[in-house]
Formats: sequence, structure tokens, C-alpha cells
Amino acid sequence: MNNEILNSDTLKAVQDTVSAAKEEIHTLNNLTFDISKIGSDGIIITILGYVVVFVALVILFLIVNNIKNILNFNIKSKLKREGKITEGTETKPEEVMTGEVNAAIATALYLFFEEAHDMENTVLTIKKVQRPYSPWSSKIYGLRQFPKR
Repeated sequence: MNNEILNSDTLKAVQDTVSAAKEEIHTLNNLTFDISKIGSDGIIITILGYVVVFVALVILFLIVNNIKNILNFNIKSKLKREGKITEGTETKPEEVMTGEVNAAIATALYLFFEEAHDMENTVLTIKKVQRPYSPWSSKIYGLRQFPKR
């Protein structure tokens, strides 16, 4: 009798779990996208976020593109203050260096700095060091022996 009650309770629990799972599957299958449920605040925040990110990217692009001009302006103004360049002096446009020239310079610098290292000896030696006796690290003074009474 007791087993029958236990089995019927277990069977009821399993049936409840199965019915709950069926309801979850039914609700997942009925998911729809309704744009009318999106509030105007959410749309405004989304658009504002996209605009902020886009403006930040444009500003970064302009800074990176014009960093050469900004640095040259600083150098020219410093030279004018020191009197090395006058107001009417025209400066020559810088020569454009091709990728091949840059690659050749980089290769030459790499080879030059690689030769600066010494050839190192790869022989390893291990020397045994004699340590003086210390009772602090001795195993014979451990408490494994029975104490004297």
C-alpha cells in the first residue's frame, strides 16, 4: 500500500514536470517581435549610442590622419621662436619614401642590431654546494620517536 502511494506521488510529479515543459515549449514557439512594445526611450537611447560611437570614431580618424601635420606645426613654431626659420622662408615638401626604401632601411637596422650581440656559450655547469650542518633542518629531531617519560 505504501509503495502504491509513493509510486502515485512520483507519477504525479513526473506528469507535472512534463506538462510544465510542454507549456514552456509552447510559449517559446509563440515568441514574436512587436515593435510597438519598444518604448520611445529605448529607441532614443539606441540612436544616441550609435551617434556617440560614430562621432568618436570620426574624431579618432581625423586625429590619426592629421598627427603628422600637428607634429610638423609644433616643430615649425619652435624653430620660428628660436629664429632658425623666418616667416617668409618656404619649406620644401618632404620626399615621399616608398615601401621598398622603408623595407631596406628596416632590414639594415635589424641586421646591424643583431650583430651587436655576443655569441653566448651554451654549456651549463652545475656545481654542488657544501652546506654546513644545521640542526634546524635535521630530520632526526622530529617527533616521530616516542618521548621519554
